[in-house]
Amino acid sequence: MMKNLLIILSLLLVVETVSAQEIVMQETALSDQVFGNQVESDEPLPMNDLDIEFGYALYQADINVESDEAILEVENIRDYAVVYLDEELQGVVNDNNKTLALNVDSGKYSLRIYVENIGRITYGPEILDNSKGLFGDINIDGESIDNWIITELKIRNVDLGDLNFSEQKEVNLPCFHKGYVELDEPKDMYLDISGWGMGEVWINAQYQGSYWEEEKQQSIQVPASVLKKGKNELIVFELKNNKQNTMRFSEEPIFK
Repeated sequence: MMKNLLIILSLLLVVETVSAQEIVMQETALSDQVFGNQVESDEPLPMNDLDIEFGYALYQADINVESDEAILEVENIRDYAVVYLDEELQGVVNDNNKTLALNVDSGKYSLRIYVENIGRITYGPEILDNSKGLFGDINIDGESIDNWIITELKIRNVDLGDLNFSEQKEVNLPCFHKGYVELDEPKDMYLDISGWGMGEVWINAQYQGSYWEEEKQQSIQVPASVLKKGKNELIVFELKNNKQNTMRFSEEPIFK
């Protein structure tokens, strides 16, 4: 009987330890804190023309939607973009899907398109056509959009200590999230990012990598050397707002 009781207690401790690995995001920092150079242009310009070699850029324009079934069409998108009207997520566009149905009533809106340059081609014939970002015509129901403000987002080279975080609240636009987790013993683990969209991860101020909901693997490997006994800090930049508020550690990689 005593042996069985000890087994049950051990299992309960394991469950408690595993559940303690969940990380609740407690604070947010707005992405406008990492705005870099801004350029005004009648038409969208590729990142190459803005001296943005990699990472993110924000393309903004004021628009007038005249139909409840309006279609946004992008001539050239490299590589991946998330579209917002005011602060409402509309969806994504990429090189294989350049149109997007807008889910809004007719009216005036601020169009925000957040673009990530995933990487550059370094071989083959396409090396001569290696523009990144948005370029060419962008229109709604055939009406071209002009008067753009294009802003570099300094995400991957951000100084985390300069970010001004506040208590967690619902933020619909891309932003930084911060959470903490207590660990009894550092060990090699995986950070489960299931349910999140696309972004970047830092643990204890050390960059761990990027994630994307379209990838088969839904976890980031975290070596024990990054972690510490006691309180650990997680910061996440999330591009596509999927209304997620937690991540968790896992001893095994996560796949979908």
